[in-house]
Amino acid sequence: MGIHTRVAIVGGGIVGCSIAYHLTKLGWSDVVVIEKGELTSGSTWHAAGLVGQLRSSRNVTRMLQHSVDLYRRLEAETGQATGWKEVGSLRLACSEDRMIELRKAATTAKSFGLAMHLLSPVEAQALFPLMSLDGVLGAAYLPTDGYADPSGIAQALAIGARAGGAVFRRFERVLGFRTEGRRVTAVETDQTVIHAEYVVNAAGMWAREIGLMAGVMVPLIPTMHQYMITEKIEGIPPDLPTMRDPDNLIYYKADVGALVMGGYEHNPIPWSVRGVPKDFGQQLLPPNFAHFEPIAERAVMRTPMLQDVGVRELINGPEAFTTDGHFIMGRAPERENFFVAAGFNAHGIAAGGGAGKMLAEWIVEGSPSLDLWPVDIRRFGPYHRSLRYVTERTLELYAKHYSIAWPHEEHASGRPMRRSPLYATLKAKGAVYGSKFGFERPNWFAPQGHSNNETPTFGRPASFPHVAAECKAIREQVALIDQSSFSKIEVRGSGAFDLLQYLAANNLRKPPGRLTYTQLCNARGGIECDLTISRFADDLFYITTGTAFGTHDKDWIQRHAPTDGSVQIVDVTTQYAVINLCGPHARDVLAQVTDDDVSHEGFAFGHCREIFVGYAPVRALRVTYVGELGWELHIPIECALHVYEQLWQAGQAYGIVDAGYYAIESLRLEKGYRYWSSDITPDYTPFEAGLGFCVHFKTPDDFLGRKALEEAAKHPPRRTLCCFTLAEDVELFGGETICYQGDVIGVLSSGGYGHSIQKVIAYGYIPTEYASHSNYEIIVLGDPIPATRHDAALYDPQRTQILR
Repeated sequence: MGIHTRVAIVGGGIVGCSIAYHLTKLGWSDVVVIEKGELTSGSTWHAAGLVGQLRSSRNVTRMLQHSVDLYRRLEAETGQATGWKEVGSLRLACSEDRMIELRKAATTAKSFGLAMHLLSPVEAQALFPLMSLDGVLGAAYLPTDGYADPSGIAQALAIGARAGGAVFRRFERVLGFRTEGRRVTAVETDQTVIHAEYVVNAAGMWAREIGLMAGVMVPLIPTMHQYMITEKIEGIPPDLPTMRDPDNLIYYKADVGALVMGGYEHNPIPWSVRGVPKDFGQQLLPPNFAHFEPIAERAVMRTPMLQDVGVRELINGPEAFTTDGHFIMGRAPERENFFVAAGFNAHGIAAGGGAGKMLAEWIVEGSPSLDLWPVDIRRFGPYHRSLRYVTERTLELYAKHYSIAWPHEEHASGRPMRRSPLYATLKAKGAVYGSKFGFERPNWFAPQGHSNNETPTFGRPASFPHVAAECKAIREQVALIDQSSFSKIEVRGSGAFDLLQYLAANNLRKPPGRLTYTQLCNARGGIECDLTISRFADDLFYITTGTAFGTHDKDWIQRHAPTDGSVQIVDVTTQYAVINLCGPHARDVLAQVTDDDVSHEGFAFGHCREIFVGYAPVRALRVTYVGELGWELHIPIECALHVYEQLWQAGQAYGIVDAGYYAIESLRLEKGYRYWSSDITPDYTPFEAGLGFCVHFKTPDDFLGRKALEEAAKHPPRRTLCCFTLAEDVELFGGETICYQGDVIGVLSSGGYGHSIQKVIAYGYIPTEYASHSNYEIIVLGDPIPATRHDAALYDPQRTQILR
């Protein structure tokens, strides 16, 4: 009984309407949108409507650019007024550090092909004459930003979706879901049962509750967000740009002769985190004037005319915010056919058009046309199921919404949580910890007598000389690095080899005792995963991947696994600690604490096996991420401290030191090792990334992406990942522009200081036709810095090639 549809979308706000609209544009007309009230009645109807495009991620920026492109034509297409006004946006700087942040943003915009101009205070005031210049040092202007009528945009998208065949079921409440195995088969409502091939959770502040009904984690909470609308103000220019003054926590936009002013206070108030009341719909919360007063005082300073203007209304509307300030999108790892598009952090209007397009592509094509890892739902871990953690971290991120985004910034809430068995020992020895995927990880070590405080800065950090010492020890002596946060996955069973051989671009047809560095590619040849697969038995494979990529990589493998029981895929991250023993004396140290043969002949590079260190069984992998002799020692959790003590004692004769992740980053840049999510992503093939040696065509075995990669191998790659050194000693922040003879040809994917070669190193993709030159410019904070391209790794201990 009930009705049948291809796609059921829960939520009739701007995002749900946009997904329906874009699905019909892709030819899928059998779409049902389920909304418990009137369309837009969650957060959309009361949103302020600002549309900004620039984000730190190029692809998220592109997604938001699609929103603008769509909003420009949507009214003409549908006949529904959208209120779109492309008036541009201003962002003020009232401190030297904020000015640096604006210069960084302008450089990033240039890299992304987005027009952005740095202005003097007087030039900014000419665009926004209502403002005082008190404290203003400068501004950035993005002319293609603007604002829209949120309800008008959503209704126009709904009209377009209906024209394409979509059906909207208003005033119908979702009660639950029917499931079979890992699939959702139907949506149960208070009126019927809707059987669906795909289900989308676009329920805004209800998304967490809707997700729980389907067994899917959506870590967000509703938070109060207030803005005021003034009475009419004489003389407001019709093309007044939106304006943000982040140092004063406030934003503005024009509103039919009046002014909208809101802000992001440092003490946000959560609302109904345990569940939004069922009868809450197109409603507002009572205004909280006391809470808004500090924001209003700052606004009067910036726009003095407000002290003489009446307030027509103070809007207090809850919005869904997330634990990292990024959206939540994609196919949920818990279900095969359940997608999420929620948690837009009060940027739902800016994101709505583009997010709908990307999510529709995700459903129809199996993946979006842009890699969207920064907003991918698979970036979350099991600890995000804790409502306490989600609440505390989300409130911290809300409070930092307008704070300066410092390099290497660490957050304080929800810590410490996931801790290695070595945590207390290393902390007592000066470890300065950061957090990744909930794990406490040593970033660097403060020597005895030195402060471990890190003052946020765009300049050289206090850790710099200490990281340099760690790098020197790894290159010349020996070091221990606690890498227990590595994600670790076991794939077992009679079908394990066939599955992994199909997924891996490299050849796994090797006997037990060998490990393989490989990429897992999609059908287009793009790099979905970058990992190491160790074969410990014919039917046992042990996979190590980046700390934050475990959910993502396990999901990719799981989605391609047979369902006949021949393969078991288990996350074993918490079963093993990892100690990286690395440096020229690594073999000397290990030989003293094991009876196993660890000579070059007895334990060569690319091999793996179980050995004993002291009394403990250890999975030893002859591989490192720092470009030196070494082993990753994977140790049962309860034995980790014992193994560490054994190695530390044995290493005293060789000057052994503890090292952290800042040292790893410097050393991997020198060696040319890639990092997934920046240097390599689904947007790039192994050939473009310089990893063609990992693609194996010599066996007849088919693998995912082989056809696309065979075709790609016939021609030079369209673009090439290149390594550069800079002529000046500057700090890199990501997103810097690569230029050749004045033309923008690329953007940096990663960069930092190489302590061994004593130069700044950068990586980025450029068109292959430009990759034969040697001299380029990298634009850093608006300044062109001469750069030299290099063909080989900057540091290679085997060839003793060190560039200085």
